[in-house]
Amino acid sequence: MSATTSSPSPPSTSPTLPSALIPSLPDDVALNCLARVPRWHHTRLSVVSKPIKSLLSSPLYFTARSLLNCTQNLLYLAVRSPHHHNSSTWFSLYQNPNPNSTTNNNLLVPVPPIPNPSIGSAYAVLGSKIYVLGGSINDVPSSHVWVLDCRFHKWELGPNMRVGREFAAAGVVDGKIYVMGGCVVDSWARATHWTEVFDPVVGRWEAVPSPVEVREKWMHATAVVGGKIYAMADRGGVVYDPREKVWESVGSELDMGWRGRACVVGGVLYCYDYLGKIRGFDMVKDVWKELKGVENGLPKFLCGATMANVGGRLVVLWEGRGGGGNGNEKGKEMEIWCAEIEVKDKGDGDLWGEINWSEKVLLVPNRSSIVHCLAVSL
Repeated sequence: MSATTSSPSPPSTSPTLPSALIPSLPDDVALNCLARVPRWHHTRLSVVSKPIKSLLSSPLYFTARSLLNCTQNLLYLAVRSPHHHNSSTWFSLYQNPNPNSTTNNNLLVPVPPIPNPSIGSAYAVLGSKIYVLGGSINDVPSSHVWVLDCRFHKWELGPNMRVGREFAAAGVVDGKIYVMGGCVVDSWARATHWTEVFDPVVGRWEAVPSPVEVREKWMHATAVVGGKIYAMADRGGVVYDPREKVWESVGSELDMGWRGRACVVGGVLYCYDYLGKIRGFDMVKDVWKELKGVENGLPKFLCGATMANVGGRLVVLWEGRGGGGNGNEKGKEMEIWCAEIEVKDKGDGDLWGEINWSEKVLLVPNRSSIVHCLAVSL
């Protein structure tokens, strides 16, 4: 009698389908709905389900937001600690979309620290990424470029510049990053690469010809107005037009009045002067004008003030007193304040502003300092 054996049949299996974003809706419709949710609510939205949490950190989600014109302008802030001079702590400022909220209207979200910190870096925003260019590491100018992908809050090392730089000027025109200065022109290579341009499509830095007379070493401010890069040096500023490949000197009126961080709103360059006033420079009339209408809503002196164009509004940050808001300068903490200003044209030739909101947004260790702030659209 022979025995017949048969091999066991494999267990019946069915492919595991991914969970739906919203069970009652097709995924494409659900994506269309979720892409419209302001980033202020993303923290709460991420705990609804694992599929939604995964979606919020995917390139598909940010592409959908862009195609639907649902991107938001977010402010990124770097603060230097007194305990770690070369290191900066990064934050992202989310604004509450509900103007009638009784709680704090702004939320600062910590961002992972830059892997290799430096001092005196230049900064540029290209798309959804912040580029941190060069800076000094142990008193040696670096050519490193660190890139923060603001969609996922992840740092990555970008292509190195051709020369090391600290306190350089940087600007973005037509999707390319231009960086100039911040290096000692003591060799042919450094002189040739005093100005460089980075094209993200090509993925490398190339030299930009510059005349000898513009090659100052240190740059203390930079801005892009009308497609031209304005860079303010220790002794006179320069203007570069990348489209025409033309260099010019900054006019004396602008050069004398611009000393510090600045931003451009509505074609007007705004900065904070030594007298405690926010002023704007009219490029057409070649004249400085005080921003009126904000005198009663801001302190008389804004310590460490810096500013950015956030969605067409002038956003100003400054360092407040220590002691957690009680006016005690000997306290262990320092306040950082922020104000959003709507710039208006009343047709009288003056610059007018209306403060939408002004509040304390952060407490940091005393003797900290604001390094820089930038706006990113996500």
